[in-house]
Amino acid sequence: MSGSSSPCVTALGGGHGLSASLQALRQVTDRLTAVVTVADNGGSSGRLRRELGGLPPGDLRMALAALCGDDEIGRQWATVLQSRFHSAGPLNGHAIGNLLIEGLWQQLGAVNGLDMVGQLLHVRGRVLPMSLVPLNIEADVLGIDPDQPDEVTVVRGQHEVAVTRGQVIAIRLVPDEPPACPEAVEAVRDADFVVLGPGSWFTSVLPHLLVPELAAAIVESHAHRVLNLNVAPAAETAGISAARHLEILAEHAPSLRFDTIIADATFGADDHTLRTYAESLGARLVVADVRHHDGSARHDPQRLAAVLRQLMVS
Repeated sequence: MSGSSSPCVTALGGGHGLSASLQALRQVTDRLTAVVTVADNGGSSGRLRRELGGLPPGDLRMALAALCGDDEIGRQWATVLQSRFHSAGPLNGHAIGNLLIEGLWQQLGAVNGLDMVGQLLHVRGRVLPMSLVPLNIEADVLGIDPDQPDEVTVVRGQHEVAVTRGQVIAIRLVPDEPPACPEAVEAVRDADFVVLGPGSWFTSVLPHLLVPELAAAIVESHAHRVLNLNVAPAAETAGISAARHLEILAEHAPSLRFDTIIADATFGADDHTLRTYAESLGARLVVADVRHHDGSARHDPQRLAAVLRQLMVS
């Protein structure tokens, strides 16, 4: 671990899963970098991407909001960042933060623009894209047509993959083997802990492992590698066991090993197969109550922070 008493942590993912992870990790350390997927093609991000041609800002915005300062100004900015326009015109539905990020990108570029937003919001840590190239997700999906359950269909687009009615078998990125954001690779290599997940498995978690330079940095890192399993299957992994989640990850990144895998007690944690798969990846399985106290299928940042604190600081 680095000389500071606070561990240096790099967290990878996207959407609500990464947001929950960051809200937990910020309670453990101030030395925190988020590396975020850039394949979103839906909602406000998709509209801006089609109009302006750059990176989709939505998942990056959510990560910034999760890391806003605890002071009054930081909390106010987090609220503003997540707020959306309501109108009868073309601005309707756009997140205010997305437009702020896009405006700064036009002036400063992707990384410098995100850093400036971070300064404005008193962000505790740093937010980076996993690639400086906007990406698309392409998936092989089984059984979309119920009359042809064994037929594989190619589905294109993050949103389309996330809501598909079929069973996702594998994903690819388009363009193939995209370049990684250099600062993101550096953040992984400098980390004491690398945290992957939780999040939508095929559209938020696995894409990081399909960017060659980033995947190599994760595999070769001397950091303690942590995998946060979801507390329940997401729409794109409906009906898939926790153990199968690990199997899918191994199929997409065969050389990747973990030190710790965190599973919620309600999602297959008592399954012997899950423990066996965790051990096959070199990991110790930690079973804990990390589901939100209201019982919904999301992580509770306080409960997750308690587990991460014990792992990273004890």
